[in-house]
Amino acid sequence: MKQIPKKQIDVKKVISGLLNGDIVSLSKAITIVESDNVKDISNSNKIISSCLKNRTNSIRIGITGVPGVGKSTFIEAFGNQLTEQGYKVAILAIDPTSTVSRGSIMGDKTRMNTLVNNKNAFIRPSPASSHYGGVAKKTRESIILCEAAGYNIIIVETVGVGQNEISVSEMVDIFLLLKLSGAGDELQGIKRGIIEMADAIIINKADGDNIDESNKAMAEFSMALKLYPTKKSNWVPKVLTCSSINNSGIEPIWKLVLKYISDTKENKFFAENRKRQNKYWLLQTINDKLQSDFFSNDEIKKELENQYNLLDKNKTTPFAAAAVLLKI
Repeated sequence: MKQIPKKQIDVKKVISGLLNGDIVSLSKAITIVESDNVKDISNSNKIISSCLKNRTNSIRIGITGVPGVGKSTFIEAFGNQLTEQGYKVAILAIDPTSTVSRGSIMGDKTRMNTLVNNKNAFIRPSPASSHYGGVAKKTRESIILCEAAGYNIIIVETVGVGQNEISVSEMVDIFLLLKLSGAGDELQGIKRGIIEMADAIIINKADGDNIDESNKAMAEFSMALKLYPTKKSNWVPKVLTCSSINNSGIEPIWKLVLKYISDTKENKFFAENRKRQNKYWLLQTINDKLQSDFFSNDEIKKELENQYNLLDKNKTTPFAAAAVLLKI
């Protein structure tokens, strides 16, 4: 059977559509940028270059929290309120990838029933794959594309599977940590880690019989945050409660975000942080490129198998094997 050739992508058309706010074009562009296919790299670079020149001023918000804390429900309530105020909201939702099947559920679109149909919202689930830090490998690039498409609020929802989710703080302006009361989470407030990265802690599901517990958790976290050193932004992290189901407490959170942005722009931290993040992005890009070139080298592939065999036979060590490979 004759194989049907793959349809060529009209990159200029994709870029034009993206810059005009077309969601289909934006989705295609992100797919190209996320692709590991060598043929897509050139197109990816063209798209990113065009988008870097045509970005809107945006607020980038990182949101994390353990599974079950209600991230998707919160983001839907938050996103709907922002679109009602005239903002265009893009949600980059990172789904955990199975270490066995390498598959992802990509369930955020099904959980955000109303927001997914909101013409001023764009939801893009992406697999975390093997990239650490709670974000996908190309999340930063996707942020640039969304900004070029006219979205002025970018929300990055991280995987939420542990306390190693600090990469998101290197690509957003403000970092929100969602917590639950009565789940043993309160004691985590006195530990360093992800809480140290948070600019605000949101106690979610503060409704029904859980209101008193949520207020208690808010007080405990507020006390715990006083143990941490002053942030470089000079911002003092705040603790708020909300109920995403009842849509209560959402507006104060947005006002807090605006206050943070205003304060950090006034003290110049906002601009300096964006510059620092760009430098971090450069170093990450170099690391990714070096790693990709290294493992795609045919000589490396052959010698790697040889070193695997030697390791199996206890004839070398990982350090000695690495030294051999790095000399190629």
